[in-house]
Amino acid sequence: MADPSSYRPKPGQIPDSPGVYRFRDEHRRVIYVGKAKSLRQRLANYFQDLANLHPRTRTMVTTAASVEWTVVSTEVEALQLEYSWIKEYDPRFNVKYRDDKSYPYLAVTMNEEYPRVQVMRGQKKKGVRYFGPYGHAWAIRDTVDLLLRVFPVRTCSAGVFKNAARTGRPCLLGYIGKCSAPCVGRVTPEEHRELAEEFSDFMAGRTGTYIRRLEKDMATAADEMEYERAARLRDDIEALKKAMEKSAVVLADATDADLIALAEDELEAAVQIFHVRGGRVRGQRGWVTDKVEAVTSGDLVEHALQQLYGEETGDAVPKEVLVPALPDPLEPVQAWLTERRGANVSLRIPQRGDKKALMETVHKNAQQSLVLHKTKRASDLTTRSRALEEIAEALDLGSAPLRIECYDISHLQGDDVVASMVVFEDGLARKSEYRRFQIKGFEGQDDVRSMHEVITRRFKRYLAAQEKSGEWSDEEPDLGEDTGPEESRLTEDDGRPKKFAYPPQLVVVDGGQPQVAAAQRALDELGIDDIAVCGLAKRLEEVWVPGEDDPVVLPRTSEGLYLLQRVRDEAHRFAITYQRAKRAKRFRAGPLDDVPGLGDARKQALIKHFGSVKRLRSATIDQICEVPGIGRKTAETIVVAFANAAPAAPAVNTATGEIMEDEENSTDHATDARPAEAPATPGPSEERRGQES
Repeated sequence: MADPSSYRPKPGQIPDSPGVYRFRDEHRRVIYVGKAKSLRQRLANYFQDLANLHPRTRTMVTTAASVEWTVVSTEVEALQLEYSWIKEYDPRFNVKYRDDKSYPYLAVTMNEEYPRVQVMRGQKKKGVRYFGPYGHAWAIRDTVDLLLRVFPVRTCSAGVFKNAARTGRPCLLGYIGKCSAPCVGRVTPEEHRELAEEFSDFMAGRTGTYIRRLEKDMATAADEMEYERAARLRDDIEALKKAMEKSAVVLADATDADLIALAEDELEAAVQIFHVRGGRVRGQRGWVTDKVEAVTSGDLVEHALQQLYGEETGDAVPKEVLVPALPDPLEPVQAWLTERRGANVSLRIPQRGDKKALMETVHKNAQQSLVLHKTKRASDLTTRSRALEEIAEALDLGSAPLRIECYDISHLQGDDVVASMVVFEDGLARKSEYRRFQIKGFEGQDDVRSMHEVITRRFKRYLAAQEKSGEWSDEEPDLGEDTGPEESRLTEDDGRPKKFAYPPQLVVVDGGQPQVAAAQRALDELGIDDIAVCGLAKRLEEVWVPGEDDPVVLPRTSEGLYLLQRVRDEAHRFAITYQRAKRAKRFRAGPLDDVPGLGDARKQALIKHFGSVKRLRSATIDQICEVPGIGRKTAETIVVAFANAAPAAPAVNTATGEIMEDEENSTDHATDARPAEAPATPGPSEERRGQES
C-alpha cells in the first residue's frame, strides 16, 4: 500500500486549467482516469488527510504510485479525452457500465450493393443502419417477417445469395413474394436499395406516409375493379399495422427521445434506457455497475451518456435526452452531445405529463434490474470468494490468489506445437489478457521442455516490463514473439491492460509433477520467488505442488477444485483452438504465402477479383495489376511464384470420392478467419494428448 504523499506533485507544479489526469499503480497500469475544470483544485482533493476521503477514493490513492495529467483547452475536450482513455485503458477504479446481456439489433447493411436485413449483435459497423436494441432476437424476426410482405428486402447470407445467382434460382422467400430476388435480376440494384431505404424509414418511425399511400393505392385498385391487387394491398396494410402494434405509442407528439433512469445503493447502480422514436419505444437496454469511486447521481448519468453516445453521431443521438439528475457542470456535456448529433440536444429532467410518467416506468425497470442483479451476484461472490480461499488454504498461500494464470501445451503428433496462457482475475476469465505461444526452442514432442520454454518467455516479458518502469535494472532479455488474440508489444509507459507486465499470484499448469517441476525451474532460473506454482493432473484431478512427492487432494465437491478445473479447461480449449487454426493455415499454404509484402488483405482482394486460385494462376501481369493495391512489381512476383510452384493436387470429396473443381475452391489462400476464442470441441487425437499426465 503506497503513501500518497510519496508521489504528490510539488506545489505550483499542477496547472490551474482544464485537463484529464491518470493515476497509475506500481506496474505503470492506469487505474483511474478523471477530468477537471481545474486540475490544481481537483488533484488537491486526492492528497488530503486519508481519514477525510471516501473509502473507495482512499483505496484508489493508496493503490496508485504516480499521477500525471494532460492539459486541454476546453471542458468539452476534457470530456472527450476522458471517454477515450477510459475505453483504452479500462481502469479498475472507474465506473464502467457493462450490458447485462448482448442485445440484438435489427440491422440494414446499406454498405453493400444489395442491402440485407438481419439480426446483429456486438460492435456497430460503419454504413449499417441499426434499430433497437431488442430484448430478444425472435422479436426482431417476427417484425421482419411481417414487413417483408410490403418491403421484400434481401435477408439471405452472402453464400446463399451467390449460390442463387450461380444457379439462376431464388430461395424460398423469392418464390413466395417475401424477397424481391435481386440475386436473379428480378429488380435492379437501384430498385432494391430503394426498398431497403423505405424499410429503414418505416422502422425509423415514418409510418404514416406508407400506410396512407397503400390505402390510396388500395382504393384506386378497387375503383378500377382490380380486386385481387386491392386484396393484397389490404393485407399489406394489416401487416404494417400489426408490426406497429408491437410497439405501443407512449408519447403522443411523435417525440424522438432517450429516457435514462437510475436505481442505486451504496455499492452498486443499475441503469435502464428506453429508446423512443416516433413516440414509440423502439428499444430498451440496461447496465449494472460497481460504484468503485465516490460518485453522485449526476456523475452516473454523465458516465451513462458517455457510454451511450461516445461512438454515435447524427440521428443516433436523439433531439431530447431525459435523465433523473443533471451532470455538474451541465454545459460541457450538453455541448458534447450537440457536437455528436450535429444539432441541438436537450438534456433535462422531465417535470410533468407523459414524459414524467414514462420516466417512472423506466425507473421501476431499473429497480427490478438492480434487485435481480443482487440476487444473482450474492451467490456468485460467495462462491468465488470461497473458491479462492480454499485454494489459498490448500496450497498454503499467504492470501487469496486474485490473479491466476494457467498454461497448456497442444500439438498433433509432435507437429504445430503451441501453448496457451489464460488469465482469471477474482475468479472470472479476463479474455483480453489471454496469450498464445509457438514453441520455437526445439522440434518434436516434449511437453516438459515446452512448458519450461513458455514460462521462461512469459516471465522474461514481466521482468522486461519491470525494467522499463525503472523498478530494477538487469540485462535486456530475449522477448521472443509471443502474441495475444491480437498482436501486442511492450511500449513505453502506455498503461494499457493488455501486456505481460502484471504478475499472477498463482501459476497453474495442465499436467502433473514433471510439468510443475519445469515451471518452477523456469521461475527459479529467472530469480522469481514470490509466485506460487501448481499443476492439475487430469487423470484423477490431483493438485501437484513443486518439491512434493504426493499430490494435494481437494474434495470432489470443493469450490476451489471446481475453479481450478474451469481454469485448466479454458487453457486447454484456447490451446486447441490456436493449434487447429495454425494447422489449418499450414494445410492451406500456397504460392501466395511466399510473395514478400503480400498480406492477408491483398490475398483476399486477389481471390475476390479473380474468383479462384485457378483463374489467378492463369492471369497475366497486366490483369493482376488491375486489382486495387497491387503494383506491377508485386504482380510480377506473383506470376513468378506461381511459375515456380508445383501444380496443386486436386481437391477430393472424402465422402463421395469425387474430384472437386478448382473453380469452387475460391478461398484456398484466404486467411483463417476463425476467432481465437471460438469454442472448439477436441478431436480424438487432441483429446488424448490433453489427457496426458
